[in-house]
Amino acid sequence: MLKTPILMAIFFASISAIGNALFAYGQKKSMVSANPYIFLICTLAVCTFLFLITYFFSPQIKLSAFIKHNFIWFTISGIGFFLTFIGFYFLYTRFGTSYYSLYAVLSILTTAIVVGIFIFKESFNFYHGLSLITTFLTILFFYLGSLKVTT
Repeated sequence: MLKTPILMAIFFASISAIGNALFAYGQKKSMVSANPYIFLICTLAVCTFLFLITYFFSPQIKLSAFIKHNFIWFTISGIGFFLTFIGFYFLYTRFGTSYYSLYAVLSILTTAIVVGIFIFKESFNFYHGLSLITTFLTILFFYLGSLKVTT
């Protein structure tokens, strides 16, 4: 397996990126419905089924104690999944998958900066600051690009 932390991070980020690309592809190819929740419920059913399969190959724990201890965090994360999936559905069906880059940049701001730096006090250095500046530039350039497409 990969030895250095950055390579491990790239590896897991790549898994997430591939999963997200599959989700975006399936979302975009699906039939648009007046009720967007049908697609998302079916998608989550498949996801839950796959998690249940992998659960049985993982170390077993005291499930009731784990749920009791983490219930608030399940709730917060569940609300986060809900908002993410609803946002993806409307973003992809109304604007297209190329708008994912806008989500990704906004996600950097909300997740890495607000949650990572402000809430969890994770490290932040000069290079992280430069990447933050580029996120704002990316939003600006995406906005300017969108103006050129529509005119």
